[in-house]
Amino acid sequence: MEIAVSVHDTAWLDALGDLEQQARRAVSAALRHLDAGTAPLEISLVFTDDAEQRGLNRDYRHKDSATNVLSFPNMDDAAVAAPEGLPRLLGDVVLARETIAREADAQGKSLADHTTHLLVHGILHLLGYDHLEAAGAAEMEALEVEILAGLGIADPYAGDVPAAETQHG
Repeated sequence: MEIAVSVHDTAWLDALGDLEQQARRAVSAALRHLDAGTAPLEISLVFTDDAEQRGLNRDYRHKDSATNVLSFPNMDDAAVAAPEGLPRLLGDVVLARETIAREADAQGKSLADHTTHLLVHGILHLLGYDHLEAAGAAEMEALEVEILAGLGIADPYAGDVPAAETQHG
């Protein structure tokens, strides 16, 4: 598995010094838990700020606001094979530091745990999971809780609103 980590907002590094290691651990845990297969995968993770995230959200989702995480799948059809010898491009997950930090503070969570949760959430989106309807939201939340428990992180939804009511993409 290839995980490309790009830090567009260096304040991430001040906030989470082990950012790249934490990100790789979260992605690996999600893919192992979901048994994403043995085919090589490539995933891009971008750690940015609210301004860049707002632009992406506006350009791609037509919502002129920052959001915590955006997922951009590269291949919607998992049956499409990558060219021989190359990894399958799963997609990009983009996280906005200020929004995530505000949410973590408001919810009484550590920035590290909340970031890990949103990385897992973004990976699930790349694999086709969504929370647009109640059944999908419940399935996605259950998977997130299981994956995060395996990483030693408490249930992020305990006392929270259902995922179907949140604003991330």
